Parts: sequence; structure tokens; C-alpha cells
Amino acid sequence: MADLAPTTAEPPVDPTNWTCPAPLRDQPVVVMGHGGGGALSAELVRDVFAAAYGNPVLDALGDCAVLRLGGARLAFSTDSYVVRPLFFPGGSLGDLAVNGTVNDLAMSGARPAYLSAAFVLEEGVELTVVDRVARAMGEAAKAAGVTVATGDTKVVEAGHGDGVYVTTAGVGLIPEGVDIRPQRARPGDAVIVSGPIGLHGVAVMSVREGLEFGVEIASDTAPLADLVAAMLAVTPDIHVLRDPTRGGLAASLNEIARASGTGVRLRERAVPVPEAVANACGFLGLDPLYVANEGRLVAFVPPEQAEAVLEAMRAHPQGGGAALIGECVADHPGTVVVETGLGGTRVVDLPLGEQLPRIC
Repeated sequence: MADLAPTTAEPPVDPTNWTCPAPLRDQPVVVMGHGGGGALSAELVRDVFAAAYGNPVLDALGDCAVLRLGGARLAFSTDSYVVRPLFFPGGSLGDLAVNGTVNDLAMSGARPAYLSAAFVLEEGVELTVVDRVARAMGEAAKAAGVTVATGDTKVVEAGHGDGVYVTTAGVGLIPEGVDIRPQRARPGDAVIVSGPIGLHGVAVMSVREGLEFGVEIASDTAPLADLVAAMLAVTPDIHVLRDPTRGGLAASLNEIARASGTGVRLRERAVPVPEAVANACGFLGLDPLYVANEGRLVAFVPPEQAEAVLEAMRAHPQGGGAALIGECVADHPGTVVVETGLGGTRVVDLPLGEQLPRIC
């Protein structure tokens, strides 16, 4: 019987070392999933940050804050960018640091005007890399029609960073008569996406992991304020705009459904997914609805305005692939469902963590 006794003890399982994108929800430490834009992110914001800072402006929890100052309606947003690698097909950390914040402002209907830029640099990073990121930011700012007006720089010891991190904050003016927020979604609203989804997440993942899918997949990173202006020129009564970044289209639609107390019904075959993205997601076991985008928006538009808004979007360079993908419904409030190509339905829930870490 002695021969049956184990000769070595199994090491204890330590969940804090797990890097699964869907970690345990009762862990007392920060895990990667807290940055994924899903349920863990929402819980972190609600239970820690909103609880600490709670105020009526913050409680709206939109892509940006809407403020009144000196008689003007301002949009104000801030975001940090920690993408790895710093450069990828179709863009770079510099592009994201501008376009991401510009687009957050645009989702309120604002015309972005000024940005700040704060750099955290790791000791040992090549100055040519920093210069390349800064120049990309400058070019992206010019393309977006905004000015980088102020900034800051910090350096951390080698091993305490990841090359370059950038935080940008931005302000813009919201036109009078425009009221765009997730709480305004109404049953009957048409749900429109501005173009093919999933490109950014797959582009970053392909170069990070050294994957090849037969064709190069480029990020869709782009500023969207001009596209939003073209939509508002058709009707100022756009109910909701969101740019589906972390957590993809699924996360954005779930957030809108829950904020408005409505349901969302999508038609799977109507959602524009490029063949290369579909193939990559199929190979990796991912759902394109959860993959991040950086140059797309989703809009909830009154049904009587849907065709006119679609026409205006398709006439714009950033909306050429716009598609009507579903509608807002009174059924199943707070829930997103998809009508599959086989005639069934499935629930598209808010992701717990993230499928692809560090993509924005």
C-alpha cells in the first residue's frame, strides 16, 4: 500500500495568476478582465469609481460627460491607451490616442476641438519610437480637425511599464437641439452600424501573435466626427450613438439596452463582417460581435429617419459600408438577441471580461 502513496504534493492552485479573459468575479484583486469593457469593467466602475466620485454628471456613464459651462454645452472625455504592439496594420498607438477620444466626444454629437496628451514612457524605450508615436498623433489630430493643446510626460523605471502609454482628454461643443444618450433608445428605433466590424481587434491580434490569415487585415481606426455631423444634418433627433470599442458591438448594444430599459433584436446576416474577419474568428473560436473596433459607430435612429440617415452615411467616406442591422424593441428589456441565419435566436450577453486583451 505504501507504493500507492503520492511521492510529491501537487502545488496549490493560485487563481490570482490566471490570465483567462473570463476570471472569477469574486477575486479581491484586479484581473485583466476588469479592462475588457464587459461585465467586470462595469462592476469596477460602479462599485469603486462611481461610488467614490458619484455625482449627477458622472452617473450618466456615457462615452463622455455633457457639461454646461458659460452658456455652452461641452462634451468632455478622457481615455488611456495601452495597446500592444505600438504599431499595427492600419494604425498605431498615436492614431488610437487621438481617434479614440475624438470619437467618444462625437458620440454625444459634439464637434471635437482640443485634446491634451499625457505620455508615460518606460526607461530604455527608443526615442525614435516615441517620436514616431508623437508624429502619428500629430497627423491624426490634423485629420480630425483638433488641436493637441497641452500635455505631460512621466518616465518610469525599466520593467515598470510597457514602452509607451498615452492618456488623452478632449473637449468639444455640442450643438443646441442635440440630445444623444443611451437612455433615449425607443422601441421601433432602427439600429444602424457604420461599416464592417471586427477589423481593429483582428488586426492587432494578428501582428501581436504572429498569425497569418492569407490577407492582411488593417485596423479601421478613424475619426468619426464628420460622419456624425453628416448624420445630424439629416436629423438632429438621433437618439443614441456609440463607438463599439472594447467589448465590440455586443458590449455597446447591451449597455444601451440596459440604460434605456429596452430590448435589441439583430439580424445576423445583416451585420457586416468581412470575410477575413469571419475566417479569423472562426479559426480562433471568437465571435465578431465581441471584437473591438476603432472607426465604427452604432446609431439608434427614429424609424422614419432611418433611410435618410443611411443614405447620408453611405455618402461619407467613413460610412460607405453602413447597414441597417436590427431594431430596438419593447420585448426582453435590457437584453440583446440575434436572429441567426438558420432561423433561430440566441442571446448576445454582455461579455464578462475580454476576448482580446490590450487592443486599445
